[in-house]
Amino acid sequence: MPKVLIAGGGLAGLSAAAALGGAGFEVELYEARPFLGGRATSYAVPASSGEVAETIDNCQHILLRCCVNLLDFYQRLGVRDRIRFYREFYFLEPGGRISVLRRGRLPAPFHFTGALLAMKCLDRHDKLRIVRALMAMRRERTRRKDLERISMLDWLLQKRQTPHAIDRFWRQILVSAVNEDLERMAAVHGFHVFWEGFLARADSYEMGVPSIPLGDLYTADSWSRLGSVHIRLRSPVERIDGAGFTVGGERRTADYYICALPFERLEAVGLAAPKLEHSPITGVHLWFDREITTLPHATLLDRTMQWMFNKDGGRYLQLVVSASRDLNNLSRSEIIDIAIGDLRLYFPRVREANLVKAHVVKEQRATFSAAPETEHLRPTTESGVPNVFLAGDWTRTGWPATMEGAVRSGYLAAEWVAQAAGKPARFLIPDAG
Repeated sequence: MPKVLIAGGGLAGLSAAAALGGAGFEVELYEARPFLGGRATSYAVPASSGEVAETIDNCQHILLRCCVNLLDFYQRLGVRDRIRFYREFYFLEPGGRISVLRRGRLPAPFHFTGALLAMKCLDRHDKLRIVRALMAMRRERTRRKDLERISMLDWLLQKRQTPHAIDRFWRQILVSAVNEDLERMAAVHGFHVFWEGFLARADSYEMGVPSIPLGDLYTADSWSRLGSVHIRLRSPVERIDGAGFTVGGERRTADYYICALPFERLEAVGLAAPKLEHSPITGVHLWFDREITTLPHATLLDRTMQWMFNKDGGRYLQLVVSASRDLNNLSRSEIIDIAIGDLRLYFPRVREANLVKAHVVKEQRATFSAAPETEHLRPTTESGVPNVFLAGDWTRTGWPATMEGAVRSGYLAAEWVAQAAGKPARFLIPDAG
């Protein structure tokens, strides 16, 4: 069978390797770091004297049931059962009042009607406007031709959404899903999230959270089931062209090549790079000396911290701030102070608890910025170099920068390789909606 070299051990490169290895291709994947997963990975935090070493995810990564290609990738690795799904979204107000969004008995797209009407964090006027906007979204998603050119906030204002509806509903869901502020987000991405994740199917919104550290999803045992796939860690690719890779000053050749590096790395290896911008994510890890909450997760309304995930019996919480530009210039201690101050408003037990340790992770280049007038900048799988194909959530996948988008890109690149090798295969699963 033909041989394929892949540069980059993030989800795009890994999914291409899994697809091609499972189809009988000989695959070698080169990753610069000593671990796999790219921006969806975990690592050990050095322990201070007397502390227990912790393994943390660089940021809490979640998926929805509609992420069919990501789930297929986990199935290929034999770890799909390590994803725990939740049917409730908890919206938490300062003071501790909880609103729950879950599906009811009505068929899609009306399955959230009862839960939406019961949400305490929104008033009657907010709910009416939200329902009208959701129905308009259903009509306009295939009709409007300007959704890539206008921001999501522009569209919401056109639909006369109230400030409360925007801040407590639309912003809480979309900023975390797309990793961009509403005023910077192309409306086409907001539409995609709500259609695929909340309207197309009654169960597509269910939130999956890995029950093990992200890095444990890609262990050697997982790859042993996928045929001839060889992983080369600590092996940065220095140059890519139609004749091969340069790795450690040596030439490595094959029949086909896939570049699954971040877009900002393309010029350094000799490929054309799209003129995209980045959007950051900040993760805050907090360990307390006692249980703070029994909620498995919650979206935190009206404050800086956007989401809380209960990682270990209510004592270890991970907080996430997407599109976190406002935190970029703050110190670690300043961010921790903000996080603790926010948590005190939602969880009274924080006031009596002692903070045992804390860790802050700033991902300055977490995703590309899904801004208006950006889609045409995202390249297709073809690189313009013979036998070299592109993969990455920044390519034209039909999805924003998500784990699903990354896997889609890897599967698309694998399909192009299979086609070029005269062994056509379909790896990409159509969207659930």
